Order: sequence, then C-alpha cells, then structure tokens
Amino acid sequence: MTTARLSARVAFVFAALCTGSAMAQNWPSRPIRLLVPLAAGSTADIISRAVGTELSRTLSQPVVVENKPGAGGTIAMAEVARSAPDGYTISFASQGTLVFNQALYEKPGYDSIKDFATIRFVGGVSNVMIVPPGATASRPADVITLAKAKPGALTFSSGGSGTSHHLSGVLFGRMTGTELIHVPYKGAPQGILAVMSAEVNMGFFNTPTVISQIRENKLKPLAVTSLNRSPLLPDVPTLDELGVKGYEVNTWFGFVSRAGTPTDIVERLHGEIGKVLDEPALRGRLAQQGFELAPAMSPAQFATIVSDDLARWVPLVRASGAKVD
Repeated sequence: MTTARLSARVAFVFAALCTGSAMAQNWPSRPIRLLVPLAAGSTADIISRAVGTELSRTLSQPVVVENKPGAGGTIAMAEVARSAPDGYTISFASQGTLVFNQALYEKPGYDSIKDFATIRFVGGVSNVMIVPPGATASRPADVITLAKAKPGALTFSSGGSGTSHHLSGVLFGRMTGTELIHVPYKGAPQGILAVMSAEVNMGFFNTPTVISQIRENKLKPLAVTSLNRSPLLPDVPTLDELGVKGYEVNTWFGFVSRAGTPTDIVERLHGEIGKVLDEPALRGRLAQQGFELAPAMSPAQFATIVSDDLARWVPLVRASGAKVD
C-alpha cells in the first residue's frame, strides 16, 4: 500500500471515529424507541415499562415503549436488526428471542450474534407449571399419568411459539416421555386466561405474570421450573425435586441495540439502565413480582451468556423436534 493510500485510510478511520464520538456526545437529542417483543402485561412489558419510565427522566428524552408481539418475538427483533445503529432503537431481549428462536425458526430474520450489541443483562425469572383451579391434578405426577394414559389429549398454552412458556412444555414432555399439544396465544395474558378458564389443561408461565392469580386461587401451581424454589412461592416444589431430575428453565432478560451502535452510546445506556435497576424502590417492586435481578455485568459478559446459551440450547431444541411454522 502506498504512503498516500495509507494516509487516506488512516484519515478515513479517524474521521469515522470522530463522527461516532460526536454522535455519542450529542446523544440523545430525540426520543428513543424501546421495542418489547411480547404483549402488554407480559414479563417483558412489566420490566420494560418500569425501566423506560425511569430512563425518560435520567436521559431527559422520552423513551417510548412499543409492544410488537407475534412470531415468538421475531417481528420486533428483526426490526431492531434492520434499524440504524445510532442508539435510538433499543429492545428488551430474552433467552427466547435471542436463543430459542435461532433453533425454532428456519429464518428468524436476524442473527443473535452478528446483528445485536448487548447493552445490559437484567436477570432472570422462573416459570410456574399451572392448571385450572378446578383441576383434579395436584402434582406433576398426576399430569404425567394422565398424559401417558391418553397420548396427545392434554394441551398447554403459551404466550406464543418460541417463548419460554412454549419451550418449558416441550422440555417437560421430552423429559417425562409424554405427548402434550401446544396451543399458542397472542400473548401471555391470553394464554394464562386460557388456563384459568380451562380452555387448555395447563401452562408454564413466568412467575410475575401469574403470582396474583395464584394468590387469589384463580390458578393452581404444581411446580416451578427453576432448580431452586421461588421466594414468592416457597411452598411450591421444583420439578427437579419432584422427580423430573435435571429439569430447569430459568429465563433471563436484558437490553440490546443494533450491532454497530457506537461504544460510547452502549456504555451510556449500560450505565443509565444500571442506575435505574439499582434504585431500591424499583428493585423492591420487581423483587415482589418475582424478578431475580443479577449482579452488574459488562456488555461483553452479557454477550458471552448469549453465545454460551446458543451452544447449549440450540442442539437441545432441535433434537426435541420443536419447530415453528
């Protein structure tokens, strides 16, 4: 390479870096979109609105929360993957949207590693295996017995194909040797209502979205999907301790933006979201609703969680035969 061409290349890189730095210094100068890949009332929606409200205050710009449910969250995530890498479009992301969908969909519309910049890991939440209040089943063993006596007769709902609700049922069926029929709904609230009304036989939903119905005896909990009991439901055993050894679904959440978003903006968002999550009032409110907030970690550590989970779950989901049309 000639000296002139080398100088031109260095100048170009320097100019790009300066442009990115200037962009970060002026950011945010207009409203920020926060896309939620699941329906209003879902776990994703609860956390996003709590964080979005506080970010609007700390960033002095409106953070507009937009619910874009459907297709297991691929609609919202694909939109983020197509957005400008300027920090004005961010998304709530989960194990379902970043990991499960890569195995469930032939063409999800995005690559979880190449298309996103990880911003902030939030934490996780267990699911609860629930049945209608009038169901005769009082433990998972009762469900297993009935499912084996009538293969393909039992149904379970979810907030959409590819969600942790869906995969919890798939994993339960695989590990217990039972055949359960998946009935996807537009969102978690509709799927939960289907269980309450006995439209379906059971469901596996995030603890925060069903805790009030359980307390009001509108739903009967049979087990939680984490390896440890939930602080919100200390009397409800885990599937692992009830004999489904090794069963664990403990869904994690976080925030991402488009790959290529300037590092300064990612770091700013990382810090501001961290400040919001560190507020005692918010932490207390989320803890009461069943969210387990994780210790602070860097965007790079969050990216490692995504890549490690892809290596673990994608082969498992594909081996199960679970697919989304």
